[in-house]
Parts: sequence; C-alpha cells; structure tokens
Amino acid sequence: MSYNSTLDGFCGSKFWDSNLTWYTDSPELTPCFQKTVLIWIPCLYLWVTALFDMYYILHSKERNIPWNLLNISKLAITCLLIVVKFVDLGVTVHNSSQDDSIVYNADYYSPIIKIFTFGLSATLLYYNRKFGMRASGVLFFFWLLLILAGLPQLRSEVIRHYQMEDDENVKYNFISYMVYYPLIVLMFILNCFADLPPKDTPYKYEKNQCPESASGFPSRLTFSWFDPLALTGFRRSLTDNDLWALNPPDSSIEVVPRFDKFWERSLMKREDSNGTKATYSKTSASVNFKPESEKQPASILPALCLAFGGQFLFGALLKLINDTLMFLSPQILKLLIGFVEGNEPDWKGYLYAIALLACATIQTLLLAHYFTRMYLVGMRIRTALTSAIYRKSLRMSNSARKESTVGEIVNLMAVDAQRFIELTAYLNMIWSAPLQIALALYFLWGILGPSVLAGLAVMIILIPVNGLIANRVKTLQIKQMKYKDERVKLMNEVLNGIKVLKMYAWEPSFEDQVLKIRNKEMNVLKQTAYLNSATSFIWSCAPFLVSLMSFGCFVLVNDTEVLDSKRAFVALSLFNILRFPLSMLPNVISNVVQTSVGIKRLNKFMNSDELDDSAVEHDPKEPNPLLIENGHFSWGAKDSDPVLKNINLHIPRGSLVAIVGAVGSGKSSLLSALLGEMNKVSGRVNTHGSIAYVPQQAWIQNATLQDNILFGKPLDKHKYNNVISVCALKTDFDMLPGGDQTEIGEKGINLSGGQKQRVSLARAVYYDADNYFLDDPLSAVDSHVGKHIFDKVIGPNGLLKSKSRVWVTHNVSYLAQTDLVIVLRDGEVSEAGTYQQLLEKKGAFAEFLLHHLSDAERTSPEELNEIKQDLETKLGSEFHNKLQRARSLSESNSESDQTAAGDRAGSVKRRTPDDVTQNELKEKNKLIETEKTETGSVKWGVYKHYLMSVGVLASVVTVLMNLVLQVFQVGSNYWLAEWSNDETMIVNGTVDTNKRDMYLGVYGGLGIGQAISSFFADLMPYLACWRASRYIHALLLDNVLKAPLQFFEVTPVGRILSRFSKDIDVVDTLLPSQCSDVIYCAFEVLGTLFVISYSTPIFLAVIVPIGVVYYVIQRFYVATSRQLKRLESVSRSPIYSHFGESITGASTIRAYGVTQRFIKESERGVDHNQSCYYPSCIANRWLAVRLEMIGNLIIFFAAVLAVLGRETINPGLVGLSISYALQITQTLNWLVRMTSEVETNIVAVERIKEYAETEQEAAWTIAGSGPGSTWPETGALQLERLSLGYRAGEPALRDLTCAVPPRDKLAIVGRTGAGKSTLTLGLFRIVEAMSGKILIDGIDISTIGLHQLRSRITIIPQDPVLFSGTLRMNLDPFEAYTDEQLWRSLEHAHLKNFVKGLPSGLLHEISEGGENLSVGQRQLVCLARALLRKTPLLVLDEATAAVDLETDELIQKTIRSEFASCTVLTIAHRLNTIMDSTRVMVLDKGQLVEYAPPEQLLQDKNSIFYSMAKDAGLVN
Repeated sequence: MSYNSTLDGFCGSKFWDSNLTWYTDSPELTPCFQKTVLIWIPCLYLWVTALFDMYYILHSKERNIPWNLLNISKLAITCLLIVVKFVDLGVTVHNSSQDDSIVYNADYYSPIIKIFTFGLSATLLYYNRKFGMRASGVLFFFWLLLILAGLPQLRSEVIRHYQMEDDENVKYNFISYMVYYPLIVLMFILNCFADLPPKDTPYKYEKNQCPESASGFPSRLTFSWFDPLALTGFRRSLTDNDLWALNPPDSSIEVVPRFDKFWERSLMKREDSNGTKATYSKTSASVNFKPESEKQPASILPALCLAFGGQFLFGALLKLINDTLMFLSPQILKLLIGFVEGNEPDWKGYLYAIALLACATIQTLLLAHYFTRMYLVGMRIRTALTSAIYRKSLRMSNSARKESTVGEIVNLMAVDAQRFIELTAYLNMIWSAPLQIALALYFLWGILGPSVLAGLAVMIILIPVNGLIANRVKTLQIKQMKYKDERVKLMNEVLNGIKVLKMYAWEPSFEDQVLKIRNKEMNVLKQTAYLNSATSFIWSCAPFLVSLMSFGCFVLVNDTEVLDSKRAFVALSLFNILRFPLSMLPNVISNVVQTSVGIKRLNKFMNSDELDDSAVEHDPKEPNPLLIENGHFSWGAKDSDPVLKNINLHIPRGSLVAIVGAVGSGKSSLLSALLGEMNKVSGRVNTHGSIAYVPQQAWIQNATLQDNILFGKPLDKHKYNNVISVCALKTDFDMLPGGDQTEIGEKGINLSGGQKQRVSLARAVYYDADNYFLDDPLSAVDSHVGKHIFDKVIGPNGLLKSKSRVWVTHNVSYLAQTDLVIVLRDGEVSEAGTYQQLLEKKGAFAEFLLHHLSDAERTSPEELNEIKQDLETKLGSEFHNKLQRARSLSESNSESDQTAAGDRAGSVKRRTPDDVTQNELKEKNKLIETEKTETGSVKWGVYKHYLMSVGVLASVVTVLMNLVLQVFQVGSNYWLAEWSNDETMIVNGTVDTNKRDMYLGVYGGLGIGQAISSFFADLMPYLACWRASRYIHALLLDNVLKAPLQFFEVTPVGRILSRFSKDIDVVDTLLPSQCSDVIYCAFEVLGTLFVISYSTPIFLAVIVPIGVVYYVIQRFYVATSRQLKRLESVSRSPIYSHFGESITGASTIRAYGVTQRFIKESERGVDHNQSCYYPSCIANRWLAVRLEMIGNLIIFFAAVLAVLGRETINPGLVGLSISYALQITQTLNWLVRMTSEVETNIVAVERIKEYAETEQEAAWTIAGSGPGSTWPETGALQLERLSLGYRAGEPALRDLTCAVPPRDKLAIVGRTGAGKSTLTLGLFRIVEAMSGKILIDGIDISTIGLHQLRSRITIIPQDPVLFSGTLRMNLDPFEAYTDEQLWRSLEHAHLKNFVKGLPSGLLHEISEGGENLSVGQRQLVCLARALLRKTPLLVLDEATAAVDLETDELIQKTIRSEFASCTVLTIAHRLNTIMDSTRVMVLDKGQLVEYAPPEQLLQDKNSIFYSMAKDAGLVN
C-alpha cells in the first residue's frame, strides 16, 4: 500500500494497524495516526470554515465589543497554547540535534501546523470582537473537534507514562500534553458563552431585545434561550410586552431597502428591454411607442432571489448534510444486528449505540436550524412583499385601481405573500426528495438486489392514484368553499335583516334555506372524508405493500439466499425513510404551482400603471396658486373619453370659489384634476403651496377622534379647541362616551354622516394648509350647523379667509358671499362669474337655483326670500307649482337627518353627571360588548360537549379500530422477525419451499388485515366528527335565530358571522383530520414502546422518566404556543384593516402628502406581527429539538439494552425494536404538534357553544293554547297601563292606556325619541312589556306563541329589507299563496307592469339587499307583502328614506283603498299624510299626552300637535 508506506515514512512508524485498532478487546490508534490525521482534521476544518466567519465579519454592521474578562482570557489562553507548541517545537529541534535519536517529519509538522492554526483562531477572535460578533460557531466546533481528536492521544500518553516512567522524552511529552489538554478544554468552555454587546451599532433597540444574540453558541444550537419565554407562557398568559423586539436584520428598515434595490434594478432592466419610453411634454399627451400589452412585466422572483437567496442556500446546505446522514442509521443498524449475531468484543456494541445517538442528534440539530433559516427567509420575503404591495397601492393610477377590488388587493397581502412563508420551508424538497429516493434505492439494491424494483413499481403506481384522489379532493374543496360562501352570505343577510324576519315570523323558512345549503355542504364533506381515508389507506399500505413485494420477490427468485434479519430490518428502515419524500413530493409540487400563480398575480399588480407625478407642476413663480390651462382630463386609460374638457381656471390667492352644477356634471372630478388624481390628456396644471382636501365621502380612520383630526400633526391645545368649536364638534364630543378619545370603528361606523363630514373638515382646518379643496362638506349636516360652519370656517369671515378655497356645493344660500361661481355642465365650464353677474344671464345658473330652492327653503326661509323674489320676477307662475311639489318631498328628509338611530340614540346619549370618571364612562356607554378571548387551557366541558356530539359509540369504535390496526402492524413486523431468525430454512444448501411459502403467506395475510383495518381506523373519526359538526351547526343556527332582538343589537354581525364561517369551518375541516392524527400517533407510540419493551423488558424502567420529561415539555409548549398563535392572529388583522383603509383613503393621503407616514405605520404593523410570529417559529423548533432528543434517547437505550442482553436476545428482535425506535422521533413530534393543534382548534367548539347557549326569546308556538285560525277578526286594540323598555333601564313608554276601535285609522306622532317605534316593537313582542298588557281582539298577546302573534299582524317597515333570492321568495317564503294571489297583490302595489316586463317574471333574482331594485320599488315590494297577508291589523312605519313623490302617492292611495276595512296604525314622520286619520296619538318623552281626532287637536292652539303642524307649514 503506497499510501500507507509514504505516511509510514513520514512518521517513521506504521500508520494503520487493524490488529491494534479493530480486532482487539482494547482498541488503540497508532502513534502515527494520532500525530497526523487527528491533528490535521481539526486544523483543516478551521482553515476551511474560517471563510464563514470572514463572510459574517465583512457583512456585520456592528463594531467594537468592549474588552472584558471573557475575550481577554480567550486571547491569553490561545497565546499560551501557541507558546506551548513553540516549546514542543523547540524540544523536537533539540532532540534532532542529539546524535542518538532520529526525528521524523511528522514531529516537526504537527506543532508547526498547530501554531499556525492557533494563530488563525486568535486572529478570528480579535476580528470577531472588533466587528461585533458575540459568539462564533466556527470556533466552538473547532475546540470541540480538538478535544475529541485529542482523546486517543490523552489515553496513550497516560498509559505510556505508567509503563515507562523513566524515559526523559515520555516524561516531557506527558507534561506538555497535560498542560495542553486542559487548556483546550478550558477554551471550549469559554466558547460556550457569548461576549458583551457591541458599543457601536446602527440599530435602535426598542423594548426587550431578543435574547438570542446574547446567548452562547450551545444555547443557540438547542434554542435554550427560548426557555424563559416558555416558562412565562406556562405560568401565565403571554401579552405583547413579553415578546422580544424583532432582530434588526429582520425588520422592515433593513429588509425593505434590500429588496427595493433589486426590484428597482429589474424595473430598470424592463424599461431597457422594452425599448424607449416617450417623454411627457408640457402641452401634448405622451406618445407610447410600444403598446402596454406587449410589455414584458418585471417579475418579483429574481429580486426576491437576489435579496434573500444567501440565507436560503445556507439552509439548503444544512438540509443536504442532514439528508446524507439519514442513510447512516440503517448502516449502523446493520452492524448492530451483526454484532448481536456474532461474538465481537463488547466495546463495539457500545460504539454502535453511541454512533446511533450521535447521528440522530446531529440530524435533529441540523433540521431544526434548517427550518429556522427557512422561516426567517419566508418572514423577510413577506415583510418585503407586504411593504412593496402597500406602497404600490398608494401610487396606483385610477384605471389600475378599478381593475381589482379592495378585497382582492388585501388578499394579495394576506394570502399570496403569506404563502411564501409556508413554501420556503418545503421548497428544498424539490431536490431533496429525489435525492433521498435515489440514495434509498441505491442502498436497497445493495441489500436485496433487483427485487427492489418490484417494490419501487408499487410506489410508482401509487403516486398517480394518489394524484387522482388529490385532484378529486381539490374539486370537492372548491365545491365546499362555494357552498360555504353561499351559506355565509345567506346568514349575513338573515342577520342583517333579523328585525324584519322576526316581525314577519319568517325565521323557519330561512332556517330551512340555510340547512338546505348546509346539507349540500355536508354531502361534499362526507365524500371528502371517504377520499381522505382512501389516501391515508394508500399511504399506510404503501410501505407494507412495498416491503411485501420486495421481500416476496427476493425469496421467490433466490433459491440459495434466505431473508436474514440483517437484510430484512435494514431494508425495512430504508423503506421507512422512503415514505416521507414520496408522500411530500406531490404536495410540494402543488404548493409550488399555487405560489407561482400567486407570483403571477403579484407581478400583474406590481406592474400596473402608476399615477403620473409630473402631471401637476409645482412652479412657485406662478402668480395664482391654482391654475389649469386648456385642461382635458379623463378617468382611466390615456385614450378614454375626457370627462372634463377645455377647463381654464385661475384662482387667485385667498379667494373663495364655488363650483356648482347638476349631479354628474364633473364637480368632484375638477378637484381630482387639481390634485393630480385624473389622467391629464392635455393641458397644464399648476399648484403651489400645501393642500388640504375634504372629500365628499368623508374618510375616517380607525383611531380616536383626536387622532383623526390631528392627522399626524403635533397637538396644539389652543388651536385644537378652536378648530373643534368652529366645526361644531364640541356638542358631539360631549355626547360621545369617551369624548374626543372615543375609538372610531372602521369606516367611521359609530358616527353619523354629518359627524363624519365635520371631523373630516376639522382635520383639514387643523392641517393649516395654503389651499383648500372642499368637496361639498356641508351636504350631510343640518342647516343651522351648516350656517355656523360657513360663517366660522369657509366664508369670507371664517377661519380660512386668507387661504385659497375651491368649494363644490349644492347650497345656494351662501353663493352670494363667494368671490367667484363656476357653473359646470357635462364636464365643461358653462358659466363663470360673480353671483350677481350669473343671475343676470338667466342661463344654467338660474335653473340650478330653482332646483335647490325647495331644499333650502325649510331650513332658513328668511335668507331665501330675496332669491325667491329674484327668481319669481324671472320665471312667473310656473315657479309656484314647481316649488310646491319639491316642498313636500324635502319635508320627509328633514326628519331623517335629525337622528338616524331613532329612539335608541336618545337613550344612549344622555349626558352623564360630572363625577363619573372617564373610564367608567367608557365602560358604561359601550353598546357593543367586547369579545371574550379565552385564556388558559380549554375547559373539560368543551371536550365533553364535543364528544357527546360525536357520540359515545363512535368514539369507542374509533379507539378499537386503531387498536386492531396496531395489532396487525406490530404482528406483521414481529412475524418478519421470526421468519428472519429461522435457522432451519436452508436444507442441504437450498431453501425449504414449504416453509418459505408458509412464512410469506402469513406475512401477506397480516398485511391485508393491516390495510383493511387502517381504512376503517381512519374513516371512523372522520365520520364521527362529521356527525358532530352537523349537529353543532344545527344547534347554533336554531339558537341564534331564537335569540331576542336585543342580542343582535349588542353583538356585531361580524362576530356572529365568524362563528358561522370560521369556527364552523374549523369544526368541519380541521378538527376531524387532527383528531384522527392524534389517535393514530398515540397508538403508534404505544406500539413502538410495546415492541421495544417486549424485546428488552428492562426498557420499561426507562419509559417512566422519559414519559415524565415528555409530558412536562408538552405542557410548556402547548401553553406558550397557543398564546403566541393568539397574539400573532390578533396582531395580523390591524395590518389588513390599515391596508384596506389606506386604499380607500388613498386620494386623501396623497392630497395631504402624508404617504411616507402611512408607509411607516404599515411597516410598524408588519414588524409587530412578525415579532409575534418569530417566537412561535422558535417555539416549534424548541419543541422539535427537545422531543427529538427524547426520541434519540429512546433509540440509544434500545440499542444499549440490546447490547447488554446480546446473550438472551435474537437478532431479529433487535432489528425489530431498533427499526421501530428509529421512527419514534417523527411520531412523537407529530403527536405533540397535533394535540396542541386540537387544543387550539377546540376553541372553535367553545366559541360556538357560547352562542348556542344564548338566552332565548319566548316560545314560537304554544301548542293547544293558540288563538283560533281566524283571529284577529276585527283588529280592535287595547293598551292597558302598558310600560315598555329596552334592557334593564328605565321604560321608554310609561303607563299607556287607550283603546283603538276596529277599522280605526290611528296616527302616532311625536318628536324623535318620544317612543313611537317602541310601541310597534311592543305590539310584535320584540320588546316584552315591563308591566301592563296589550289586548288584540280581547286576547292578551303575551299568552300566545310569538309566531302565532307575529304572523297575524302585518307591518310595512320603515326601511324596505329584501333578501337575495327570487322575487317570489321575497313575497312568500313559505309558498303559502298561489301565483294568482301574488299577481293580484303586485297589481295593487303597482308593480305588475314592472314585474311583467322582467324576463323571468316572479322568478326574477334579487341581489343582496335588493340592490338591483330602486328604493321606491323596494318600498312597493314591502307593500305587496302586506297586501298578500292582508290581516285586520296593519302597522305602517312610515318611510323616512326619501321616496320620490310618485311612489309616495301610490303607497298612500293603495293603503287607503286596500286597507279600508282594517285597523291601521301609522307611525308618522310627515304630518301631511295623516291629516285624514280618525285619531291622532301624540307621544312625548314616553307618555301619552294627546289622544283625539286631528281636527279637534288643531283647534287647540296650545296642543303639541298644533305646534308640530305649524313647524311643518300645514297651518298658517
């Protein structure tokens, strides 16, 4: 052997001696091997891996860790080591100068190599300190390797010292080594700790810093630095303050610019490759040489790869090492079985056991860090994409913005960007799975030869079968999603229209409709359950079928070879390795496909058109601050028709310009053109100075009122109070529970329209800009408030008098006070001039004035007299007719403005006494109860509830099936062990065929049993959970529909809906698979423990301590991880709502020029979310490392016990127990994951249970005691000392007593909040009487069932509520009437011609909320409903929504003619419609004050009714 001989010469002794090292009871390495290989390996390692440290040093942004005890002592010891080696070298040189001793090269080289390497390590130490690296993995492993490589020499030195004490050389070597070895051990210990934090750092650390950087390398390896958080989470619920700040390199500040750099680059490339792009000139439009559609969109993929590829590749390297190590275990297993069979010395057995442990441990650590790396890359990608999408959405042009809804854009962020996180972890499977399969097959070929191909064939056949099933499952999932969406949509309508449903007693019909959809959904789920079981059946059979085919083939083909335990179990463990990559590949591929679709969508979005920043110039030299010359503007693409044509505007500084015109004439567009929101086709726009913009639809953020007004400016108390008072917000703030600290819901949901507009105006005023664009800010406010605001803010003496104001308005009364009036018509300026000049012209302006007179008249008649006169002189007599008609219309509007909320608004907004503290105030006036989030572990009651829903029998059967499955599985493997141990198989050199066939047959039989039982074991839990979810949903639906109306008033619809969508979805789709997994894994673990204990009974002693440790870890993890998940999902929704909000308010954000601030806010939200997400990733790895270590210990003990019991145990059982133990790590890990998932998701059952146990209203029908079928015959109504009230407060109606004779027409009037609507609610028992009673036809309504009552009274509600479905269903959901009756009712309701004209007639589909009918038509449909039921008692809650005059007259006429024979109660908002009623009931502050015919009340000048009539202009 030449190789040996050269090294022999190099050392002067033998390099390798097998007899000394391997075939002996006391193994030793030759001195030459110790001097060369054991010294070279650690040194070579350091020289290679130093490159990693170099990379970190070069890329580090931190500097200068202060000198301290730790790094000084490290340097000192390293120098000492160099000194020791120099002394060694000196002694060697000295020895060589002696005549009698020959010194070989090896003796020179080893100290020299060490000196250089220690020098390198000292250099690394110094630079690590200088560049802020607190712990170096490279050095940690270097010292560890030195210690391990030094062990043999330590042993040799000690032995030699004992044998030859007198030899000078031996003595010196011993002493020098005894100095050297403790020093390297000490260095290793010092390298376990981290250095101090660096002094100079560019990062600002916010709250508690992540302990990772402060922890030593071993702690990082095993994630021990996570322990404190796990402990905290176990002791109490975690809050935001417990979490660490993100590591600076993962935060937006670092990640976003990095991605941007590469993204900009790819955009530039795209520009270059797409040829020239035309420039914009000042006057002409742009010329585009290349049509937009042909442009190659820039892709985000290259940018992502360049920005985050480095980390990813490092992770991939870890994965590669792990994959190769995977195949080491089966080889060691082979040696171990050989060891048990043969009679080798004991130390080899222990060596194999330790090798198994080491191999498994290294794999564990590699995988954990691989996943951490991947998740970090995923997080960074998500941060980068979220930020990029957000910024793009603020820059999009309007045409691009129209292409996608807000929801779709939010989805890009929520779904597509999120998908990267999930994908990165598994992306490497694309190369790793084929690699694992190839390696496994290579090793299997070595064991079984060509027979492997039989097994492989089975696997290959199963993949497409699985693919087919997966596709089918996918189509079913899409179907299920469709049904789920339908069901949730219907539920949404039901919940939104619940009041109407209750009044009509229509709940049963809608319950049936929901259940019908639910049943379709359940059928799909049932099919899915069968398919899922089929899949799992295939996968649990696959490994077995493969081994059966391979082993069968092997024994049938070879006459001379037998299946011994070495072959059988090594092959078995290799087949087990094959399972994972084969099952993962299809998933990964489909995930990659999904992500690539996501990337396409992101690319389309990221390449969409942006607003042209250069469209509006900002030249400060222009004399007028706002100017448009020859402007043509369009919405949408460059070539679409211009909306505004020939616009010329010059607005001098400080002037007030009013823009008026009919609806749709382009007033708001003109403001958008000035803001640069429109596409400038041609012309020039110039603005200088800052801008404040009040849009027509006020845009309110989800923040406190104060934040909405300050809008990022610092608070100046004096200025702020001034702004509030001029914008008339003072009183509103006093009414609100928290004053200006009141949190405003999304889209300003808890403010009225007028309040929203005033807040929006206050924001603009506080912003203190130079130019104001006001888009009709007074449209939603009452007239006197409008006047106040005009005088104090907008007008010539207002707060803004020195600013330039462009004011779009419909308010005629103030036009006289403006500097310039511009009249728009069809996108062109038809007239412009001062108010007086325009009146002279009698043109478009005069017409416009007439239009708006009636509106303004009721609000402030005095001011309008002059305008009236002006117009009368110009128009003559027709003026009066036009005005009269317009008048009665506007009348109805006035009532609805005052309080939209009706009666309840009055009760909530009472001022509270001053001594109540702010917080109590906030709590007291919370209309909406806060949602309960459950903390801590889920109660047993919930599990019990779920199990009862599942059914006891089903639960027992499931457990039994799993038991049977394990019996078959263990049985077949045990049989394999028996078979492989049979010594008597070979008779005279050939195989005994009878015995062989017997073994093979039983093995196959057991396998078939295993297959069948696995199918049922999987199907049972699915079907059981399926039953449970069906039952749970039905219960929830029934109870929610039976809840009283108050429940819906204090519970937001969204919250109830999320029970029906998200929580039911969890119960439908997630829980079944998780439950089945938990049961399966639990039994698999039990099976494994049984097998090991059976083969080595002493193992039972180990189980208990390991079990305890396992349980402790699991409890810690579950508690902490559940909290982290909860925090993460809580912190995720603000990102999306802020994003949705920003898209809707994009034009406002751009107008104010606060884009940067919003981007920062969004990034802060993302960072906060990531700081919740990162710990939960770490928690996963923390768990994995600990659990897998337990698994590794189980492997180790199984092996050690096999070595100890080698005399008594047969090799087959060793193979069996260890190949089982090798699988346990994965199973244990999965078991904890799944139990914690079940614990997390069972919360869904808890939340549903909470709503399925709400208090119920009275029974719908009371059997036996119901009134006759014709009741009520006459519709006579008596109220006896009736008091009604909401919740437990004071009554809204007190002591009402009156009688309404049959066929009377009673009008109920009163100011807002007097209790008019409460009375109708009492009639329908929506509100139960506190005292007193209501009699209809002599029957006390509280004694009968709710539906018996509600279905016999008819109501025409105030706001017409329609449900999506056919028109027929909207009229008659129970299908109780014939088509003929329906047509008759439509005819009387004046809808017959309209419905006849529809293509599908009565089956006309009505969209959600009746959107595809006009308001008037909806009102008429409600009338048709009433006509159809035609009961003797009709309640008419008059519409406040402005119905056009014609519709209104039709309704009045029909009611008078059709319901002449009924008792009609009208709640009047407009007095002119009720002047002909037989009686009027006047309510005031919840009491009956007047009750008489209207004529009689009008005689009395002091009556409330008279004063109301006077206000309405009905008496002169």
